[in-house]
Amino acid sequence: MAWPVSSSTRTSAAAKGAVSAGATSIGAVGVGLNGWWTAQEIAYGLTDSGARFLVVDDRLWPRAEPIVGQMPSLEKIIYIGAKPPKGTIPISEILKPADTAPTTPLDEDDPFVFLYTSGTTGKPKACITTHRGTIAQVMGIMFASVANVMLGNAKPLVGGDGAPPAGLLTSPLFHVAGLHSGVCTLMTTGAKIVFTQGKFDPEAVMKLIQEERITLWGAIPTMLHRVVHHQNLKRYDLSSLKSISFGGAPTPPETIEKAREVLPIEPSLANAYGLTETHGVATTNAGSDLLRRRTAVGRPLPVLELKIADDKGDEVSGGQLGELLFYGPTITPGYWNKPEATADTVRDGWLHTGDLGYRDDEGFFFVVDRKKDMLIRGGENVYCTEIEHVLADHPEIVEAAVIGVPDSELGERVKAIVRRAPGSTLDAKEVQRHVAAHLAAFKVPDFVDFTDRPLPRNPAGKLLKNVLRGQGSVPFDTSMLE
Repeated sequence: MAWPVSSSTRTSAAAKGAVSAGATSIGAVGVGLNGWWTAQEIAYGLTDSGARFLVVDDRLWPRAEPIVGQMPSLEKIIYIGAKPPKGTIPISEILKPADTAPTTPLDEDDPFVFLYTSGTTGKPKACITTHRGTIAQVMGIMFASVANVMLGNAKPLVGGDGAPPAGLLTSPLFHVAGLHSGVCTLMTTGAKIVFTQGKFDPEAVMKLIQEERITLWGAIPTMLHRVVHHQNLKRYDLSSLKSISFGGAPTPPETIEKAREVLPIEPSLANAYGLTETHGVATTNAGSDLLRRRTAVGRPLPVLELKIADDKGDEVSGGQLGELLFYGPTITPGYWNKPEATADTVRDGWLHTGDLGYRDDEGFFFVVDRKKDMLIRGGENVYCTEIEHVLADHPEIVEAAVIGVPDSELGERVKAIVRRAPGSTLDAKEVQRHVAAHLAAFKVPDFVDFTDRPLPRNPAGKLLKNVLRGQGSVPFDTSMLE
């Protein structure tokens, strides 16, 4: 069962969560589709996953409607909204209480949900999350949270009056941060879950924190940046906040300092690092540890092993740069119908993250670069190859490259370097419109630079992204590749 997840209304998010939980309890597999995807991308996800049922709300229906008639594999379309279109089923017809619990046998290693994560090949891959991995993720976060409280790195999350914790969810449910690390963990702890609606609005978030007495907020750094720099921040009572965790992108130390400066009662701050392939959070760095090592991703959850390895997978000594490898019950069994990608990513049980880093003498881990050709814009993974393929399809573009540009608010912005065909008058707006017609809005280049020279490449023809970023020189005359 697939559901393109938006945050159009809190009711919509809760309904989709209920449908997903109900489906998985009877042995079905949920498929989270990116709520910002275009119709073309949604069609790919439905076909690739083999989804038989689609849950969609009124906000996303205009994008889903054109492809529904072209998807014979879809048996039913469940609609969330006041006026279900012809051929759809109102959500109210399936959200009904049952007198007995499901009796379908479930194995710990059965798939729980498929979540799509893009790859360097340009096509998104359905990452398999399991019941075992999800439970281990929740346990790992809870173990780490208790340890941080005992070590003085975090505060108990109960309200000031002893009420259960209240968590604010601003991450979408098609991300492990929103579904596994967020909803599943908060439900397990008995916390109240508060959903935002629509696009991220820092003032709306501050209003929710004040009105719902939020004690825990899991944010991406861009969201935290926008809140702590907001001109109306002092108008709201944010004193209920006891913990703010952030992850999904590098967090500038300046954002951490600003949060400590402007929030009325300093909450515990925690940095979390993880992947879809680890069912969410894999390492944490909180409280005084974070303040002493502001660029560290911290230590692994108690349920995981982490090592820094060379290209052969052998562990390197402390301080040496290598790839981060994880092992444990939260590691994905692989990608749906992608055996080659699975074999390349999970080897002998160890997840090869593609991230480069090192470990210091006290066991704290640092991520310094990415082996994968990827950038992170506002918490969303943007794979350069996917955009480059779209650009290459334009008749007036000879070649193009995509890189990330550092940005204090979004972490990184998307930049395209384009070489036009001779005589072309193609401009930046036309390039952006072309990408927007095929890909989600967050993948559209924020900046477009044009060049008349061949793009820098190595002797094998691979683009030299370091040169495009202004680091290093071209090793040979790239005109030889013409």
